[in-house]
Amino acid sequence: MLLCVAAARASAAPVVFECGGQGAASFSDTKSSAAGSSSPGFDLAAPPTSQTRAGCSSDAPFFVSFPATDGNYRVTVELGGETQAKTTVRAESRRLMIEQQETKAGRYVTDSFVVNVRTPKIAGTDHSVHLKPREIGALDWDQKLTLEFNGEHPSVRKITVEPVTDVATVYLAGDSTVVDQDKEPWAAWGQMLPRFFSDRISIANHAESGETIKSFETELRWEKLFTTIKSGDYLLVQFAHNDQKSGRGYVPAETEYTDLVKKYVARARSLGAHPILVTSMNRRSFDDAGKITDTLAPYPQALRRIAQEEKLPLIDLNAISKTMWEKMGPDGTLKAFVHYPANSFPGQTEELKDNTHFNSYGAYELARCVVESMRGQKLPLASELRPHLAKFNPAHPDAPFTLPVSPMADTTTPYGR
Repeated sequence: MLLCVAAARASAAPVVFECGGQGAASFSDTKSSAAGSSSPGFDLAAPPTSQTRAGCSSDAPFFVSFPATDGNYRVTVELGGETQAKTTVRAESRRLMIEQQETKAGRYVTDSFVVNVRTPKIAGTDHSVHLKPREIGALDWDQKLTLEFNGEHPSVRKITVEPVTDVATVYLAGDSTVVDQDKEPWAAWGQMLPRFFSDRISIANHAESGETIKSFETELRWEKLFTTIKSGDYLLVQFAHNDQKSGRGYVPAETEYTDLVKKYVARARSLGAHPILVTSMNRRSFDDAGKITDTLAPYPQALRRIAQEEKLPLIDLNAISKTMWEKMGPDGTLKAFVHYPANSFPGQTEELKDNTHFNSYGAYELARCVVESMRGQKLPLASELRPHLAKFNPAHPDAPFTLPVSPMADTTTPYGR
């Protein structure tokens, strides 16, 4: 069993969990850390099949959760066990933290990262974020910190969790192309971003499917974000896919959209935070010559203009994605977006053909585009990228690959198209 051998969260001291051992409170092998529980435990799936002093390991994904309140937590994991393993670690709603770390039998690798935890309650008020039905009970909004261990015989010997207040937080505001997609096969670039940063940076992904910059306001998502953002933090803003749609939710690019972007840029600056604008990536929309067609005008142009007027950094993901999608081509991009034949996932009776939303490969490549733009512009954030991170050229993207598949799947299309 995994054993707790240090102080509880309430003391703000590190909490250390070690596999095996004697003389400490048991780390439960049941779903004891479900929402509302005050005790840590294995969660959401079967516990590891092997639990010894050498490590907790399994042939299937397993989860560890512990109670947590709003804030940032540095998590240090000692990966490895009795047998050879290749372990991927995700946090909360499938945020990628460690990617396919290989360990030989009896050998261990220690790594650390920061996880942001949030709840719907807005501090200092009687308000809460207006969650959508799909967000109710989601790991991004509950009162615990959840880690997923996945891959080829995933193994962990020790986990240390410590609340931290001295790290910069990168807040993400956006839609379904940015959000932490909590179910396979969907993914978005925001949930891939933590994998590229050191443990001196926290990624707080407040994006949500179906959002516009205006609904972010009416659902109190801006209010939640601005109760925690502090001097030295960052705010990345990407909206367009839903703002452009006709009807009640329409946000005109040249007027209301522009005004709201400037409003929240000014608010972030007033608190000492650093805004960065991100143009929305292109949809998978090709003409007969194999060139991407522009389906998002005039929103990227509006954001470029605002960035120039306000002297703000701009990550032009719209232009960068055009280069990348055209290099992949109409056939290659099928492997980056959610295109799967029927019966690829449990309960999926019809083919999935989505030209807006990505799988893990597509989302990962977009995150690399974002990171490389930061590095190319020499933004201060780039100094906190993980060392030895390879450079990335969108004109030469990675060959298609798969990340370990999380157990939770839902073939319902996320809000927003």
